[in-house]
Amino acid sequence: MPRTLNGLAAALPLANVDTDVIMPKRFLVTITREGLADGALADLRFDETGKKHPDFVLNKPPWNNASILIVGDNFGCGSSREHAVWGLMQYGVHAIIGTSFAGIFFDNARKNGLALPIVTPDIRDRLLALADHPDGLHITIDITARQLSHGNETLDFTMDDATRAALLEDRDDTLDSLKHADAIRQFEVGLTETMRVTVAQ
Repeated sequence: MPRTLNGLAAALPLANVDTDVIMPKRFLVTITREGLADGALADLRFDETGKKHPDFVLNKPPWNNASILIVGDNFGCGSSREHAVWGLMQYGVHAIIGTSFAGIFFDNARKNGLALPIVTPDIRDRLLALADHPDGLHITIDITARQLSHGNETLDFTMDDATRAALLEDRDDTLDSLKHADAIRQFEVGLTETMRVTVAQ
């Protein structure tokens, strides 16, 4: 991931948006990660006939080009489906700014390179108001400095060291485990020998 992210922000102030809203279960039929952009927030974007809801923020210019979401509390609650993160990223969302995120959603985002800057409620509410301006709100997110800026204003956000490192270094749990491959193999050899001796006795 780049050190900084730049993009237009869209306001999605709903609280407790769960993973079934982010990625409805009817889109969980693919056996790969591809093709999930259509499902991202589908029930908010479209009606039952497939027609776009004209009043939904991501269907209106300029926010139909947004790559950053500013969201309500407890975004990503619900099931553990990783498809929610995949779909948002395929749709073009690179960062989500909020006050709190559900734990499993947060972990899935970290593993897949979706940045989740955490801000205080007053900062979030100010950004929501600014994002509603017809000209749009352009935000720069500096992952290294843990700061976001718009215009001449710079604001701090929270991101734990492990998440920050994972985003900057494109790390995930699998790659971290592979760094210890030699030690794992040595442990397996030792365990196999212990089991052989035990059986022989």
